[in-house]
Amino acid sequence: MGAVVYDGKTRFKVRSPRADALFLCLFQGNGEEQRVPMERDPDGVHWVVEMAEDLAGRPYGYRARGEWNPDEALWFDEAKLLVDPHATQLDRRFTADKALTELGAETAHLVPRAIVMREYEAFPKKAPQFFRGGLVYELNVRAFTMRHPDVPDDVRGTVAALGHPAVVAHLKKIGVTAVELMPIVAWMNEPHLGPLGLVNAWGYNPIAMMALDPGVCPGGVRELARTVETLHGAGIGVFLDLVLNHTGEGDAGGNIVSLRGLDDSAYARTEDGALLNDSGCGNTVDFGQDWIRELALDTMRHFVARCGIDGFRFDLAPIMARSPGFDPNAPIFAAIAEDEWLQDRIMIAEPWDIGPGGYQVGQFPSNWIEWNDRFRDDVREYWNHGGGHGAMAHRMAGSEDLFGKDCRSVNFVAAHDGFTLADSVMYNDRHNEANGEDNRDGHSANYSNNHGAEGPTDDPAIIEARGATMRAMLGSLFASAGTIMLTAGDEFGRTQQGNNNAYCQDNEIGWIDWANRDIDLENYVAALSRRRGDRFARFPNGGQWLRLDGEPMDEGAWDFPGTPGFAYRPPDGAMHPGFVIDRHQRRVTIG
Repeated sequence: MGAVVYDGKTRFKVRSPRADALFLCLFQGNGEEQRVPMERDPDGVHWVVEMAEDLAGRPYGYRARGEWNPDEALWFDEAKLLVDPHATQLDRRFTADKALTELGAETAHLVPRAIVMREYEAFPKKAPQFFRGGLVYELNVRAFTMRHPDVPDDVRGTVAALGHPAVVAHLKKIGVTAVELMPIVAWMNEPHLGPLGLVNAWGYNPIAMMALDPGVCPGGVRELARTVETLHGAGIGVFLDLVLNHTGEGDAGGNIVSLRGLDDSAYARTEDGALLNDSGCGNTVDFGQDWIRELALDTMRHFVARCGIDGFRFDLAPIMARSPGFDPNAPIFAAIAEDEWLQDRIMIAEPWDIGPGGYQVGQFPSNWIEWNDRFRDDVREYWNHGGGHGAMAHRMAGSEDLFGKDCRSVNFVAAHDGFTLADSVMYNDRHNEANGEDNRDGHSANYSNNHGAEGPTDDPAIIEARGATMRAMLGSLFASAGTIMLTAGDEFGRTQQGNNNAYCQDNEIGWIDWANRDIDLENYVAALSRRRGDRFARFPNGGQWLRLDGEPMDEGAWDFPGTPGFAYRPPDGAMHPGFVIDRHQRRVTIG
């Protein structure tokens, strides 16, 4: 699929079963130099053309001719330049524009052109640089280094910046086992953001699944591969956050830039023909179809084989197992488990979407690990509002009530969406006014506690209380069984000024402030990480749950709100060192 250079020739192949005609468009400079008719493949599904020359480096796109009948999912418009779904490099970023939605409006000046690439050098196939129980560090590539004083201006905000010695040194200091990069494939801004003077800063609105966004990874595949190699050399794995559940083409009034203009059957529909919206973004990719699953597998293979990626985190992962309802035995799971390139990679599910039965925590395959929002909520409730000791013990022990004894939980106290750790002790209410939606967007339930003052304060007692609560939550995270995740900057108290949905804040609200970080808190996290080591992948069988006075916890002590805390003493010979949780002193001790 896509553009393949071989023996001095270039072959193009693309899927479009219901088009009447397909054209390959070759560009030179800013202009379309050639429009070459393609031939329908004997399978009746694909279109192909072979050019008798090596076109490596040439920009290209497709145009499709056929019926325009949106009610029948037919969006053929020869005026629309279409991006190859198998493109691996683009010449520019996507630009939102009304013309992308209008019949007959020319879009070649708006739509990125794919670049014909020679075959990339294969990345040596090695076991993933990660172990269960390790520390995953979630980061937004652009926001992470835009304000980093040691990173040169010309690489700030890019994938290459992650390989800078100062960045690597910080990751090593706090014991990061793998970085998880928020989406870095090419994405589209949501239409409503432009008039507000905002842009999508998180990337959860992709168009081309394999093509890296030129804004955050201008060197494309080779830039990512070099950065992965550098991080691997430091003993740090690299995960990609992939959005396979929807695309930036959006709802029925949305953009025609790739799949919609080639084969709109990519998107799931109800019996009456309406687009399903299990993603909350207007469209949902239909994993019930073989070719969609193969496109997803091709995407993953591309990043493993050509870039050395160690694993993937899947946004709204239940959609990958829907057709239409969630199926824990969905074909995509078996396909990944049997694939030569993918079977040993780390697979991380965000195990919820907004579709029917969309909350599927604990239901993914036993070789996957899953985000555990119950850990976040119960830990915040425990330290901020006096939540129950029993619920806290479940979370500390790997959430066996949700995952059984597999210990597949990815524990976190803050993630990219929702309050940062510091904001969860500084604000009771979200402050998303800068998003232009009258503060209606973002989570309303944050289990936060501002300790008596909304936002920053000079009150020493409040500052002390906030610091103690953050340390208690961080201590709980690092003492917990399972894999743990820390969102970039939370180790030194980053704030988003109370914005708990900063997806459109490509500015100082969303950028990490390195100059004003809390070094004492950062050092505390580094010490926790050294204490944790690699001993927490699984909670040991046996052991004792104790009161703080050393006596066994009984049912009354678990339920009694006045119980000051509890401890866990592991059985003899266990790798796990145990922990003590003292709520009255706001302190967690490992060992």
